[in-house]
Amino acid sequence: MKDFIGKVAVVTGGASGIGRALAERCAREGMKVVLADIEQAPLEKFAAELKEGGTEVLAVCIDVSKAEEIEKLAKQTVDTFGGVHLVFNNAGVGGPNGYIWENTLADWEWVMGVNVWSVINGIRVFVPIMLAQDTEAYMVNTASLAGLISYPGSSIYQVSKHAVVSMTEALYYELKLKKAKVGVSVLCPAWVKTKIFESDRNRPVELQNDASTVVGSSETDAILDTFRQAVQRGKSPEWIADQVFEAIQAEQFYIVTHSRSKEQIETRMQDVLLQRNPSNQIM
Repeated sequence: MKDFIGKVAVVTGGASGIGRALAERCAREGMKVVLADIEQAPLEKFAAELKEGGTEVLAVCIDVSKAEEIEKLAKQTVDTFGGVHLVFNNAGVGGPNGYIWENTLADWEWVMGVNVWSVINGIRVFVPIMLAQDTEAYMVNTASLAGLISYPGSSIYQVSKHAVVSMTEALYYELKLKKAKVGVSVLCPAWVKTKIFESDRNRPVELQNDASTVVGSSETDAILDTFRQAVQRGKSPEWIADQVFEAIQAEQFYIVTHSRSKEQIETRMQDVLLQRNPSNQIM
């Protein structure tokens, strides 16, 4: 996809972070923008800012973990703008810290709901619409470097992002098999200056842990502190959005934005091929 003017873009998690930067880039490209987010106040504020700049905007407050709400998003998009050409399945949460055996069922349900089921339903709902249009279209699914390597202390997040990478690879093959006019990429950034460590602000009450079940350790807490520092000095969301649009125009599937990530991915792949024990450094 190289021509964006007048096309319709859908961005989940569009009120902040990478999603906001993607939406801003869509607006600069002359697209009509559909913003989806669970935080209503920031969503409405950002939508108003884009409208003031002359962009046609639809703001939809939804919980992306729920299939019926993704279906509502698609219906409102088509009803309002008549179609959809670029979909960013971008919404995500960081999830809990700690050892994998200490994470609760509620932890798993929350992270997998937002990070995995939102993408499953984004594919299930939007791809048929784009195929039926029989026009040039594109989908970008936001994973993470954590979808390509593993490390201690953030197991559920990694599981969710590995799932996004795998399902997006499958989607790529299947679209090629169908000779579809729909392209797809998977975004795998490392450290980005976002509110990922504030994800709990949007955790549903019914999936919150009782205080007595929350555990931690000095080892995983130290890893978390390292991650927080890395995010603070990470790339800007706007820089990531520029990388994404370059990849869309080039029809580049893997969007690995950070140079050091490639070294870590290579180490992981060599571990697999040489059948040696995992040897990646955390950072």
